[in-house]
Amino acid sequence: MLKKIDVFILGLLTMILLAWFFPQPGIYDGSINLELLTDIGITLIFLFYGLKLSPQQMKDGLSNYRLHLLIQLATFVLFPLLIIAFKPLMHTEEQHMIWLAIFFLAVLPSTVSSSVVMVVLAKGNMAGAIFNASLSGLIGIVVTPIWMGLFWSAEGTFDFSEIIIDLVLKILVPVIVGLLLHRYFGPFVKRHLKQLARFDKMVILLIVYKSFSKSFTAGLFEEISWLDLLLIGTSVLVLFIAVYGIIGLISKAMNFNREDKIAALFCGSKKSLVHGTVFSKVLFQNVSGQGLFLVPIMIYHALQLIIVSFIAEKKGREIK
Repeated sequence: MLKKIDVFILGLLTMILLAWFFPQPGIYDGSINLELLTDIGITLIFLFYGLKLSPQQMKDGLSNYRLHLLIQLATFVLFPLLIIAFKPLMHTEEQHMIWLAIFFLAVLPSTVSSSVVMVVLAKGNMAGAIFNASLSGLIGIVVTPIWMGLFWSAEGTFDFSEIIIDLVLKILVPVIVGLLLHRYFGPFVKRHLKQLARFDKMVILLIVYKSFSKSFTAGLFEEISWLDLLLIGTSVLVLFIAVYGIIGLISKAMNFNREDKIAALFCGSKKSLVHGTVFSKVLFQNVSGQGLFLVPIMIYHALQLIIVSFIAEKKGREIK
């Protein structure tokens, strides 16, 4: 697993380097450009996502409301509040932008595929993981823009209604279409999960390349030092540890069984790189600093997979 993780992370770093040396394709605005290709890719990602969702699995996970409540509150309330607590410490415009990029990470939905894989590996509540990871992505369509609007509207670039419509068209509609077609194409999609995972990653890599091309061309990262990047990485690691620890304590206080505790820990502490790249494309499409908003989520993506995969394997060995 770590080998696969390393390959994708290497791909992300490669896209950043390509954007640095060859940004022109990323900012090209002709009839066929990366903006159009990534829009099509995003639609297909969520169409396939809907095709993968089993209505029966969603129904099986519906009744465990205490687990759902903890995971969703951790994802959309605990994460943001922990970052908001540090906002008074931001004084310069540069510090504010870095804080906003980390806050964007904090208000994203939980990841889907890796959360379920890790929960299964650790022998946790798979039905609860599938339900909550899927629900999180749908809730995020509304909640993530609301959170960002509280702190981004002052920049004069945030049109809430337009953003919601854009996210609904690019995410919710394809998911619903996929759900409606699940009974016809679900088995086919399940036979090609590996190929679809590769397609998801290709679209993410294209979005990352395009975003950083725009940011490098605008000279954004000339103002961001290596010390700032180190600060972002440290903040992201501390955020993960804090959330994971708090969820563990709450799960224990709520007397969760082992399976539910694992689902809460893994789903509640994850953040989705897929949603992060898609949401950044919609929320910050007219912003030169779009690439900066992807830095925390890319670092978090690497950390959460490496750390949680290690924990999942260890917990899985506890049950024979």
